[in-house]
Amino acid sequence: MSAEQAGFVGRRPELTEVARLLDLSRLVTLTGVGGIGKSRLAVVVAESVRASFPDGVTLVDLAKVRDPDLLSHTVVDALPLTYQTTRSQEEVLVAYLADLRQLLILDGADSLVDGCAHLAETLLKAAPDLRVLVTSRQALDVAGEHLFVVGPMARADAITLLNERAGRAMVEDGGLCERLDGIPLAIELAAVRLADLSVAEIIRGLDDRFLLLDGLRAVIGWSHELCSPGERLLWARLSVFSGCFDLAAVEEVCADRAIPPHEVLDLVSGLVERSILTREEGSRYRLLATVREYGEEWLHRLGEDETFRLRRRHKNYYLRLARRGETEWFGPDQEAIFARTRSEHGNLRTALEFCLSIPGEVRDGLELAASLWFYWVGCGYLGEGRHWLEQGLALDFSPTPERAKALWAGGYVALLLGDTEHALRLLAECREHGDNRAKARAVHRLGCAALLTDDHAAAIPLFEDALDQYAWLGILDSQVLMGKVELAMALAFTGRFEESATRCREVRAECEAHGERWVLSYAYYVQAYAHWANGELAEADRLARASLLINRTFNDLVGTVLDVELLALVTADAGEHEGAALLQGAAARLWRSVGPPLFGSRHFNAPHAACETRARSALGDAGYEAALAKGRRVGLDDALEISSQGVVFSTGVVDSRP
Repeated sequence: MSAEQAGFVGRRPELTEVARLLDLSRLVTLTGVGGIGKSRLAVVVAESVRASFPDGVTLVDLAKVRDPDLLSHTVVDALPLTYQTTRSQEEVLVAYLADLRQLLILDGADSLVDGCAHLAETLLKAAPDLRVLVTSRQALDVAGEHLFVVGPMARADAITLLNERAGRAMVEDGGLCERLDGIPLAIELAAVRLADLSVAEIIRGLDDRFLLLDGLRAVIGWSHELCSPGERLLWARLSVFSGCFDLAAVEEVCADRAIPPHEVLDLVSGLVERSILTREEGSRYRLLATVREYGEEWLHRLGEDETFRLRRRHKNYYLRLARRGETEWFGPDQEAIFARTRSEHGNLRTALEFCLSIPGEVRDGLELAASLWFYWVGCGYLGEGRHWLEQGLALDFSPTPERAKALWAGGYVALLLGDTEHALRLLAECREHGDNRAKARAVHRLGCAALLTDDHAAAIPLFEDALDQYAWLGILDSQVLMGKVELAMALAFTGRFEESATRCREVRAECEAHGERWVLSYAYYVQAYAHWANGELAEADRLARASLLINRTFNDLVGTVLDVELLALVTADAGEHEGAALLQGAAARLWRSVGPPLFGSRHFNAPHAACETRARSALGDAGYEAALAKGRRVGLDDALEISSQGVVFSTGVVDSRP
């Protein structure tokens, strides 16, 4: 949000009034024409009132969301919570926000007005201390909504903005800001021309061609005319992107005989100089929403065939990106792959929407959704992964390799969401109709189903069978190593600690040899669990913290909660019962959205149950509940710091088993 603040000019009366409205009303909507500055105003207001919201301010960018079914997914993704349940996303949000004092900003609700209206009403009814700030070109039209129409900038502020963006000082603007209707985006676009033209020449250019248009449409249209033919064509083609994109994507999607690859960089630079393209962090670019819409209009004028061709090229590029991410996930670049995939989330959604709306593209959609399993599972996007996989599977029933891959990926996601029955159906079909690789994946995930339902007698041979199939097929990747960790986990849960330790040592060696960190975190967790069960608290604490550090890097909230629950129990066994309850409260803040706790498994819940029993006994019910509430309130970082203070682990072995 600080970047928006840094470039913000004026609007002092508006800032004061919107802050006042947020104090009076639980739902405030900023309306106004495109480019008027609704989003910037919302962000700066949010910063000014942040202290009033102890549970935080969350910005949800809806500009790149077109599918109403993804609205709740997008809000869930913006919040630090785990979606590990068969309940709807809306129910998850209600459960999470129910007792929080938080400001939720729904930015760019223009194409999702009905959905935002329903969601806002539902959340505000369930969460009495929640405030919602919306930016949209139209009102949500719900009870209790306060509207604030963002109007043109005051003349003095508009001139200041023009001067700042042009890098020069003028006492008067010759009426330019008035001609541009005081719209900030229009002023910023016009400021670019002051490097070459006088104010009078700019006004004359606008009036000669666009006299009947409003300020923003006039300046965008004039900017379009001033572009070279190549820049205009690239502008239209860039409208197929959603959110940010990089130069490599532009070259792959937009270059052809009309725009040769060697000209792309110069054309992009030209659009940046004209402020059509905005340079983002690193070497990424973005079309502002209003500018993108203008480019989209011109792309449609080029014909349906050209529009389809560009959208298909966009899909093909992001399918290749997903395939590469899946392959490279097993290796030392996992953090970079996570960051790259998250930065392309909007474009991946757009590619999936294209695939699942065109009959001939559904198989590519299945492969795209399934290839992103590492992102859905390992990086905190289980709910959205299920959305895409289920949609694709419902559209194409042919026994193809793409369907088989989507079946095991869908089964994997469903298991982690607690929908074991549905997962078993998907995995059974995959096992029956898939190729050898898919069958091995299905057997592996059937082992997971047995593990999560505490059927270790079935889980162990299923894992061993899957690992044998992987070896026979010559497959070595993150899933193979995870299968070994899951086997070690099943062995530990049945008390076979020596065998489990041997498996974990093997996995750690393989992870370190390949630079694999995500699976390593789970190997650390299993080892920490075994050390706790054997009363070796110091080593259990060290390994659980090492696991937690990795899981938080990848936003793996399932792994994070498992680690924190185990750390809480280790802390309790060290005699720090208040710190243990504090950690449980922090975990509950992340995990409050679940249906059955921790998959409904007795063994996965053993640390939580044992810790609660010990802490309640030591603190009493009132003391335990108070510490638990404090943990929910302060959050994970503070809970970890507070709970570690004063903890001393004995050098001996403690009887830790419940």
